[in-house]
Amino acid sequence: MKNIFYPIIALLLTTWSCKNVLDIDDLNSLDESKVWSDSNLVKAYVTNLYPLFGNWSSGADNNSEQLIGIAFPLDAVTVNNTAYKAWDYTTIRRINTAIQKVKENTTLSANFKNSIISQALFMRAYMYFNMVKYHGGVPYITAPQDLEKDDLETPRNTTKECFEFIIKDLDEAIALLPPTIPKSSADYGRIDGNFAVAFKAKVLLYKASPQFNPANPYDNAYWADAHVANKAAYDRLKANGYSLTTDYANIALQEKGPEVVFAVINAYPNKVAAWDNGVRPGSESRGAAGAVPSWDFVKAFPMKDGRLFSDPAGKYYKSDAAFLQSYWENRDPRFDKSIVWNGKLYEVSGKAGKRQYTAVGIAADLDNFGVNPKANTPSENLNRYSGFFILKNSKLSLKQTEVETQYDVDYVLMRFAEVMMNYAETANETGDFNTALDILKQIRMRAGIEAGADGKYGIVATNRIQMRDAILAERNIEFCFEGHRFWDLRRSGKLSVLNNTTKYGVEAIAINSNGTEMDLEAAAALAKTYQLRENQFKYSVLQVPNTGNKVNLVPDKYYFFPIAQSVIDKNPKIIQNKDWGGSFDPTIQ
Repeated sequence: MKNIFYPIIALLLTTWSCKNVLDIDDLNSLDESKVWSDSNLVKAYVTNLYPLFGNWSSGADNNSEQLIGIAFPLDAVTVNNTAYKAWDYTTIRRINTAIQKVKENTTLSANFKNSIISQALFMRAYMYFNMVKYHGGVPYITAPQDLEKDDLETPRNTTKECFEFIIKDLDEAIALLPPTIPKSSADYGRIDGNFAVAFKAKVLLYKASPQFNPANPYDNAYWADAHVANKAAYDRLKANGYSLTTDYANIALQEKGPEVVFAVINAYPNKVAAWDNGVRPGSESRGAAGAVPSWDFVKAFPMKDGRLFSDPAGKYYKSDAAFLQSYWENRDPRFDKSIVWNGKLYEVSGKAGKRQYTAVGIAADLDNFGVNPKANTPSENLNRYSGFFILKNSKLSLKQTEVETQYDVDYVLMRFAEVMMNYAETANETGDFNTALDILKQIRMRAGIEAGADGKYGIVATNRIQMRDAILAERNIEFCFEGHRFWDLRRSGKLSVLNNTTKYGVEAIAINSNGTEMDLEAAAALAKTYQLRENQFKYSVLQVPNTGNKVNLVPDKYYFFPIAQSVIDKNPKIIQNKDWGGSFDPTIQ
C-alpha cells in the first residue's frame, strides 16, 4: 500500500480547530506553543507543503513544438496579465514559518527538528529557483514577515545573489537530510539527500547556461562549478543503485523503479491525477483529449538507427513524401511507446486487438481529424487535434469510466536519465566530450536504437558544438511530454526554434490496394473489427489550428518574463526587468 502524505490532515487538528492547518494564514489563531510542540501537527504542516512539487499534467509541454496549439500568440505575455508569472510568497511565508518556529522550539527532538528544517530548506530553494527561472532575481526572504510590524517593501536581490542563496539553502538541507530514503520506507516520497544533490546540480546547470550568461554563454566560469556538482550527483546516485529502467515504457509505470529519483505519491482513492483523462482519445476518455502531439514532433523522433529519416547517410533514409506515407516504420522504439497514430494497435480499456483510428468517417467523433469531403459529418477537432495522441505513461488498463478518478501512477518529478543528461551537458562544455558521448550512447541503448557498425547508436557529433546540439535533441525525445522542452530551449538560448512557427497534423483517408479511396461505409465496417492497418490509408498534412491565430511568437524578451505590474504597484522597490520597461538586469553578468 502506498503512503500518502496529504490526505485530510484536519483529522489531526480536531482538538484545536475544524480548519486544515494550511487554511490558516496566521498560525496565531491557534495556540502556537501547542502547534509547534506537537510533532504530529508539525509534520502535518510540512506534509501539506508537498503539493508545491506538482503532479501529472498532460499539457506540460504546451509551450513547445511537441504539442499542437499556439501557446504564444501576439502579446501572450504582458506586465498586466497573469500569464508566465511565478511570485508565490504565500508558500514562501509558510515555509519560513516552519523553519523559524521549529528552530525556536525546545521540546522537539533534535532529529525531528533536523528532518523538518531540512525539508523546508529544500522547498524554499525549490520555490525560489522556480521564480528565478521565470524572472531573474527576486526578493530572497528567509523569515516570515509580520504584516503589521515589518517593512514589506523589499527590493529584488540580484540574480547572482539568488543563486548563491539557493545553493546555500540546498547545502544546509543536504547536510541534514537522510542520505537515502529506501523505496520500501514509509517515508518514501519525502525529500532525501539524493534528490537534493541532483537538484543542486540542476540549479548550477541553469546558473551556467546561456539564459543567464548571454554575453558569454559557454565559456563562463560557472560551467566548471556545474560540472563538479553534476558529476558528483551522477556518481553518488549511481553508487546508490540508481539506473535506467530497462524498458522505456516503464519509466513511470514501474513505480519505485531504479530510475525514480523523486516522485509525488499518488494512490487511489485518496490522491489521483488526470494524466489519462488528458491524453486519451475522446472515445476512451471523459471528453476530448486536452493535449496531442504535433506532426513536427512526430518527425523529430529518429529512425531505428538513431538518425533522422531525412539523413541521406541513414539506413532508413526516406524522402519527405515517402516518409509521410510510412512514418511509423523503423522508428526509434521510444516513438512506439510514446505516440498513438492512426491504425496503431492500442489495447486500451482491456480491449484486445483494438486499433486506434483518426480518419473522419471511420473514427469516433471525439477521435477524428481531417477534412475529407466525402465524410457525412465533418470533424469538429480541427483546432484541437492532429491525428496523433499521447501514449507515454498511460495506464491502459483503466476503463473509460475510470480515467478521471483512478489514474494513480506516481508523478516522477526527477529521474536518473535527467541526472545523466545534465552531467553529459556539463561534461561536454568543460572538455570531456567522451563522457558526454558515452552517456548519450547509454540513453539510446536503453531506448533500443541500433548500435550500428561504429557502436555509436546513430550519434554523429564529433565536437563540442555538435554534441551540444545532439544533447538538446536527445532531451527533446527522451523527456517528451514531461515538461522539459520549453525550459531547455530557453536556458540554451534557442527560443528562436519556437518563434514564428506554425504547427501541423496529419489526416488519414482509407484506400484500396490500388490506391483509390475506399468507400467510407466499407472502411468503417472494417474498422469496427480493427481490420484496417496504418498502411491502408493515405496521409496528408493539415495546418493546426485551422482557424484563428496560427503562429507562435516567442521574442528574445521571453528569456525572462516580466514582474506583474500589480506586484510593483504594491511594492515600488521592485524594479521591472529591463526588456519590459524597467532597468533590472535579470542575468548574472
